[in-house]
Amino acid sequence: MIILITGGIKSGKSRHALDLALEWQFPISFIATAEALDEEMKGRIARHREERARLAGIGAATGGAVGNKPVADGGFITIEEPLELDRAVAAAGERAVVDCIPMWVNNLMYYKREDDFRAILEGFIANMRNCIVVTNETGLGNVPFDEETRRYNLLLAEANRKIAAAADRVELLVCGIPLKVKG
Repeated sequence: MIILITGGIKSGKSRHALDLALEWQFPISFIATAEALDEEMKGRIARHREERARLAGIGAATGGAVGNKPVADGGFITIEEPLELDRAVAAAGERAVVDCIPMWVNNLMYYKREDDFRAILEGFIANMRNCIVVTNETGLGNVPFDEETRRYNLLLAEANRKIAAAADRVELLVCGIPLKVKG
């Protein structure tokens, strides 16, 4: 079962993905695409690790990944991978949560890897098994002023369309409420 969860920023997508994942048996891989490049992001990542551990009923998180080596956060096995999403999902085992596609696209642009976008995306889609994928919805706002942001939106929209086409189920979160779009 492949589930795509989309919606606006801070609409509850990540928590909803974890709630759905808890219906599965552990271990569950959690593929995190964010990098701790500043103090604010370090704090966000730490809070997400603690949330996964708490939801898994284990208590405090044991830490994150070093490089892309997985470390257990309760029953979740965290794999931090900012770029090679195709490889991460292939190595993730039978069940994975991927959070999130927008940060992955951001990382590709930041590291000047846009030329790898389609190959990595195709490999990612080909290797998804039981997978819950979190993304942000695009196209509900205005057209960005600058070229780089427009390019980012185009890449994210393409990724969303292709993942949605491969997904068994697509849900749109609005104010924390999931709405069935597909499946």
